[in-house]
Amino acid sequence: QVQLVESGGGLVQAGGSLTLSCATSGSIFSNNAVGWYRQPPGKPRDLVATLPRGSPAHYHYSVKGRFTISRDIAKNTVYLQMNDLKPEDTAYYYCNKVPPVASGYWGEGTLVTVSS
Repeated sequence: QVQLVESGGGLVQAGGSLTLSCATSGSIFSNNAVGWYRQPPGKPRDLVATLPRGSPAHYHYSVKGRFTISRDIAKNTVYLQMNDLKPEDTAYYYCNKVPPVASGYWGEGTLVTVSS
């Protein structure tokens, strides 16, 4: 059973930075494209950053140039470096495969709140 544990969220002022981490116990991150998703309050979950195997990362237009996704295969961990945060970045952030695991499993996410 895959487990995904997101961490690193918090309250930050606009223009600030945060680094999110997502750890898993298996090899899901080494064998698949991985991504960070976010879900603002009252809105659906969207994919914001994707890191394919052996290909450059790509990003939703709203975060391009500000967010950077990376992975450490040895640590089974995926990161999301977020710079120049904006209030519209406020959301729960989740990691998962791209596309997400077939069982519909999601971790608990980590909340990022950006104040203006």
